[in-house]
Amino acid sequence: MARLRDNDDPLRHPAGTATADALLAALSPAMVALMDELPDTMFCAKDVTGRYVAVNPVFVARTTERSRRAVVGRRAGDLFVPQLAERYEQQDAEVLRTGRPLRGELERIRRLGGTSGWFLTAKLPVHDGAGRLVGLVSVSHDLRAGAADDATMASLSALVAAVEADLGARWTTDLLAAAAGCTPSTIERRVRRVYGVTPRQLVLRTRVDRATRLLAAREGTIAEVAAASGFYDQPSFTRTFARLTGETPAQYRRRVARHGVGREDWCP
Repeated sequence: MARLRDNDDPLRHPAGTATADALLAALSPAMVALMDELPDTMFCAKDVTGRYVAVNPVFVARTTERSRRAVVGRRAGDLFVPQLAERYEQQDAEVLRTGRPLRGELERIRRLGGTSGWFLTAKLPVHDGAGRLVGLVSVSHDLRAGAADDATMASLSALVAAVEADLGARWTTDLLAAAAGCTPSTIERRVRRVYGVTPRQLVLRTRVDRATRLLAAREGTIAEVAAASGFYDQPSFTRTFARLTGETPAQYRRRVARHGVGREDWCP
């Protein structure tokens, strides 16, 4: 890992632009400082113009630079190979355009020294106290060689795509394994290793993620959101959603309508 200079400030933006200042004001300094303690996780915050406002040492180590000062104020195209930069910018544009989080994105990112590896990425929009979109925050967790090889990532990508295409299916472990092209014991092990949950829990999380997007977009009644997210009926949806998120679907929809996605929604 590239060693950062001692005077690098994770919340110091050299350009001092209005968009950067707006994002910094919405970020928790303690949360940003904590990102420096994560040894295998890239962290960054970008303003609405696509410029990096805050990054951690692991992020710096994946760029062509060696100090945080040299990274903040620049864009992905200045720091990464064109293919990576283009993908990052497409992801950012989608999050900023829709206001919807990106979660569980499996992707390859170049490690220090030129080698590449699998990372699990999440990006969430950031709003200020008045509900205005001021940027996004992103984390990418290094899945490490051996814990997530190409076969694992290929099978999990196929699994996630199958579940998202038919959320209402009765996804038994055998069906999930068939979608992933491996045995039930193998898919159980791979999902636990990468996502930290069981395959059935991954299905449930995918359904809830779909529901939060629909609720935030005010697309349909709560009963319609329940059906579109693969839940059997509205009561079971409400119970499950409240258990996993701490608020009912109606409460979530009202909060997002008032304030947008808040700080409590940053962590994937």
